[in-house]
Amino acid sequence: MAGAGRLRRTAQLGLALLVITVAPMVRGEEVYSFGPATQRSPMLQAQHWNPILDYVSRRAGVKLVLKVAATGDQSSDATVRGDYDFVYNNHQFKPSAAAQGYYVILRPRTPDIAGQIVTLEDSPIRNISDLQGHTVGFANPQGFTGYTVQMDQLMREKITVQPVFGGSQEGIMGQLKAGSVIAAGVNSSVMREYAARENLRYRVLWQSPAYHDLAISVHPRVPKAAVMAIRRVFAEMADDPEGARVLEASAKAINQKPPFGFLTAEQRDYQSYLDFYRHSVFKGAQ
Repeated sequence: MAGAGRLRRTAQLGLALLVITVAPMVRGEEVYSFGPATQRSPMLQAQHWNPILDYVSRRAGVKLVLKVAATGDQSSDATVRGDYDFVYNNHQFKPSAAAQGYYVILRPRTPDIAGQIVTLEDSPIRNISDLQGHTVGFANPQGFTGYTVQMDQLMREKITVQPVFGGSQEGIMGQLKAGSVIAAGVNSSVMREYAARENLRYRVLWQSPAYHDLAISVHPRVPKAAVMAIRRVFAEMADDPEGARVLEASAKAINQKPPFGFLTAEQRDYQSYLDFYRHSVFKGAQ
């Protein structure tokens, strides 16, 4: 009898799991993946994005599920393969990702970003030519403002460095803080937020031209109706009292400063990325 009871419980559990699995399809709920750039730890990513995606999902009637890659390389590879339905990234502008057809629908209200090469304030390094032969830290080999633009500049100036990678923007910033690397290639915005949170003083050795911050782009397989609903809610979020509260609370997790929210955008707004790749001397950027 005990064995029969266990079998019944197992069957009931299996049925419950089946109901949970198929329930969204029975209700007709649309579920799409949202893959942000791997700039911070998975915990910070979740603290920042999950409340935003929950709000957008409820208001749009289209479920967005956060998919955080362990490393920037994995995030970039997933984008190149077209694994994500929605991305918050700039890897979709790489030539190797062009075949997927991701197109821009939104951009953050935040100021433009730049790639920087930075060192600690008390470092003996005074300019990038002093880095000749040194080990320099970067987030990962796929980072646009955390590796690609810096390597392009170093190659143009014929400066040879030994790159090491921290897995994420804040990962390599932590190594810079600890003195494990003498300089680091960073995203200007993430560096500023990290330094404020960690009370870190640093000096900028070089800075790239400005680029619009990471774009929210969508894969062409996502139905237009779902795209328009998601786009509308993101764009109106900062003007809604509940949405504004969610944005402000999420920003505190990463020490992000105002303005918060998103603006509608088009592919042409990110032409500067496409132009960079067209003229880059760093072939690893492809």
